[in-house]
Amino acid sequence: MTTATRQEVLSLYRSIFRLARKWQAASGQMEDTMEEKQYILNEARTLFRKNKNLTDTDLIKQCIDECTARIEIGLHYQIPYPRPIHLPPMGLTPLRGRGLRTQEKLRKLSKPVYLMSHDEVS
Repeated sequence: MTTATRQEVLSLYRSIFRLARKWQAASGQMEDTMEEKQYILNEARTLFRKNKNLTDTDLIKQCIDECTARIEIGLHYQIPYPRPIHLPPMGLTPLRGRGLRTQEKLRKLSKPVYLMSHDEVS
């Protein structure tokens, strides 16, 4: 990891913690605010620890892009949770047939950047 990339990652990590400190739930309830703050902190710690040993610059860049997108979406919609995508199980139509493997591949390719670190839940 280059020095510039390391600084960018550390800057994102600090900005997430600053965001969590200032976070206010859209409902205005103190319980919701505390729960959402805790979610932000836990999610950041988990994902940063999971990816701390990455050495491939493309994967690091993808993780940085995902982090930035999730911060922007969270601020825009006032929710810290990732926005789910809704695709029916066999709803993607490939040109070469409707096989299960093809559908799984297309679903993986259609996953938005802000959900790359999350497993798909049906």
